[in-house]
Amino acid sequence: MKAMIFAAGLGTRLKPLTDTMPKALVPVGGKPLLELQMRRLVAAGFTDIVINVHHFADQIVRFVEEHDGFGARVRFSDERERLLDTGGGIRKAVPLLLDGNEGGAPFLVHNVDILSNVNLADFYRRGTEAAALLLVNERPTQRYLLFDRESGRLMGWTNVATGEVKSPYQTLDVEACRKYAFAGIHLFSPRLFTYFNDWPDRFSIIDFYLSVCNRESVYAYPSPGLKVLDVGKQDSLARAEAFLAEECC
Repeated sequence: MKAMIFAAGLGTRLKPLTDTMPKALVPVGGKPLLELQMRRLVAAGFTDIVINVHHFADQIVRFVEEHDGFGARVRFSDERERLLDTGGGIRKAVPLLLDGNEGGAPFLVHNVDILSNVNLADFYRRGTEAAALLLVNERPTQRYLLFDRESGRLMGWTNVATGEVKSPYQTLDVEACRKYAFAGIHLFSPRLFTYFNDWPDRFSIIDFYLSVCNRESVYAYPSPGLKVLDVGKQDSLARAEAFLAEECC
C-alpha cells in the first residue's frame, strides 16, 4: 500500500521551535511527529511512502535516511522552490505516486501534524472503490464539509461563522446536509489525476474535492469513536503527549 505524508509546511504556529527545525521533526513524547506517522503507517501495512518537503527539507531527508525509512520505501517530493499547498503537493508528487501502481490503487494522504486513533489499515480497505474517502468527525469547528445524509457523498463546504458556502450544487440546502469536520487524513484514487489539468500549480485539495464532487464519488468516513488532535500550535504539544499515552498512536 502507498501513502503520502504532507511534511512541507512552515509550521509558523509552532514558532520558535520551527525557527531551527521543520514541523515534521518537532518532538511529541520524545519522538518527532514524522517518526510517529511513519511507524503507524508501516505497522498498518504501508510499504511505499512519499513525503513532500520544503522547510528545512535537508533535515527531513537526513532523518528518514538515518532510520532506513523505518522499513518502508521512501521517496521525497521536493517543494524547496515553492510551497504548493495540499492539492498542488499531490499534483507535484504524481510521478512518484504512480510509480509501481499500475493497478491504479488508491493512496493514503496524511498530514504530519495530525494524531488520531483511526485504524489506518481498515480505513484504507473501506475506500478502495471511491474516488476519494475523507476521514471526518463531528468535533466543533467553524468550517465544515457538507455531506448528503443518506449516501454520505460530499456536497459542499460552509463556514458557520460567516455563512459562506462553497458547492457545485447551486441550490444546496445546507441545513439538509450532515456537517462533519475534516480530519486531515484521506484516500485518493489516481483516477482523479486527470482533473488536475484544470488547476494551477498551487491549490487546496479541499477546493479540488468541492469542484469534482458532483462528478466523482467523494465520500465521508465518520469512523466510530474517532479521536483527532491537530498538533499545530505550541499549546497542543502537552495535549499531544497525553493523547499518545491514551490512544497509543
